[in-house]
Amino acid sequence: MESHEVLNETIRDRGAKSIATDMNLSTSLIYKWCESKDGGGTDNPLDRILEICELAGNCRPVEWLCEHTNGFRVDNPDVVEQNRTQVLQSTQAILKEFSELLEAVSKGYSDDNRIDEKEAKKIRKEWEDLKKISESFVAACEKGIYNRGQ
Repeated sequence: MESHEVLNETIRDRGAKSIATDMNLSTSLIYKWCESKDGGGTDNPLDRILEICELAGNCRPVEWLCEHTNGFRVDNPDVVEQNRTQVLQSTQAILKEFSELLEAVSKGYSDDNRIDEKEAKKIRKEWEDLKKISESFVAACEKGIYNRGQ
């Protein structure tokens, strides 16, 4: 899906006029964001964020957006040949990350029956690691990476 199509779908229910008013922008600009460049549209905020990420060489702005919309960004795994041993190694890595998460929770809570800010940060880090490795594994399964011979 192209960026202008995403914006068009996003804005459709509420209406370009309402969005423009709330953002203190012209309605015509909102409409231009929702059109393809070939059809007279202009670079929209999604195009610009993508360009910033590409130029800077990192996706921190997208990660920030995900965090502020109750989401999470995970890189897609590299598509490489895998075999049965690598499937087992991947699932073991998931279990290891889960174990590290449980350990962070246990250590944080066991000393004083509370989880302070520092402990919460450690738990968050372990949770993010677990989500990344789990999502990578599931995406690899969906792409058929583990279905390419033994």
